[in-house]
Amino acid sequence: MKSKLRSTMGPWLSRLRREDGNSTIEFVILFPIFMVIFMSAFEIGLLMVRQVMLDRATDVVVRALRIGEWDNPDYEEVKDQICNQALILPDCYDNLRLNLTSVDQESWEFGTDAALCIDKEEAIQPAVSFTLGIQHEMMLVQVCVLQEPFFPLTGLGLQLKRVSDDYYALMTQSAFVNEPG
Repeated sequence: MKSKLRSTMGPWLSRLRREDGNSTIEFVILFPIFMVIFMSAFEIGLLMVRQVMLDRATDVVVRALRIGEWDNPDYEEVKDQICNQALILPDCYDNLRLNLTSVDQESWEFGTDAALCIDKEEAIQPAVSFTLGIQHEMMLVQVCVLQEPFFPLTGLGLQLKRVSDDYYALMTQSAFVNEPG
């Protein structure tokens, strides 16, 4: 009885066991997932490299400010030096703002409430504070640079907190005491 059933069901069962499209179906299901993971990994790697370069550039410039390497630097010169040191920040000069203020050592309050990051939607930007300070005075440098996500519509690019529609902010700060000249 079993052999008769096998002979009549054989061709039908063999058609059900065909595996011609299995790898294509697996590829179509898994490829987008792997691509989102890859793009998110690339985005986080790029974000981290940009943050490290901004931190390093700020540290190099703060060291030069601390030891008095420049004679009365202005806002544009310090901004230019940070952008020259941070090699991997695209449009750095147009997207970077910095704030240099003294710190009141009695109350530990900062001298300004200036909005730190550039607002791309406004034509006029709020003023920033840039005061070099005197000898033995504690200074705080705050830097914000806006960057565009590399893959804005996938994975991490969608999850990044945006400052404006197209940009996320990288921020760093450093404190130093002006050394005697």
